Amino acid sequence: MATKTATTFRLGRHARAHDKRIPMLHTLIAGNAAEPVVPTVDYTKGMPANLGMMKNDTLGDCTCAAYYHAIQVWSFNSLQKIDTEPDVDVLDLYEQACGYKPSQGGEGPGGNEQHVLTYILNQGAPYGANGQQRHKMTAFVEVDVKNIDNIKRTIHDCGVSYIGFPVPQYIMPPDEEPLKVWDVNPKADNTIIGGHAVVLAGYDANGARVISWGQYYTMTWAFFEKFVDEAYAIADPEWINAKQLTPGGLAIAQLEAAMQALKS
Repeated sequence: MATKTATTFRLGRHARAHDKRIPMLHTLIAGNAAEPVVPTVDYTKGMPANLGMMKNDTLGDCTCAAYYHAIQVWSFNSLQKIDTEPDVDVLDLYEQACGYKPSQGGEGPGGNEQHVLTYILNQGAPYGANGQQRHKMTAFVEVDVKNIDNIKRTIHDCGVSYIGFPVPQYIMPPDEEPLKVWDVNPKADNTIIGGHAVVLAGYDANGARVISWGQYYTMTWAFFEKFVDEAYAIADPEWINAKQLTPGGLAIAQLEAAMQALKS
């Protein structure tokens, strides 16, 4: 699905999978004292106004684009220099992790968040001018979307939370730009038009700071609670090295052990 504006906005996330090998954050931290929730976080402060579409204007590659937006957040906050990978790397990941075939044309098959993250865990994301390098993650764990405090902790601890949700028509009006604030609206057209993957890179009491289509949006917590059905904490090595923060405060050895069932 795409809106027909001067700029096109595509979706592409498949319905949530249920891979039982993926650990849940609340299980891994069970018995540990809960970290206090920091009231406000904004890891996008000072970042460029336009982060690039990452091909999500022509392809249904949001599951891949969201990961490259996460790299932008991690690098900007860890290295004080934003790392925006070329579109060819995003395209390569879409081909490798989701099975996109450019020769067939169209926006491609879309992607599943768990499949994309598992691929990156094992193979890394294409990185560098020609995609010859690989951006690896240490681990990823699922976060219960019903636990807003843990979603906030994930954003604080990991720089982003990588999430997915079914998209109601009203936040993407035909022939118009997507709304800047995504809130519940029972009187609007709530027809689901597809699925979308984005990263949350900040929050306050009212909602979360979204990066999508290279732009910033606000997702209220009411919208999050109604529509978001999957969320993940990603442990990025550069982020951990710079910030000394991990998902749930877990030791790297614990995170690596939790990934063994997913390692190919």
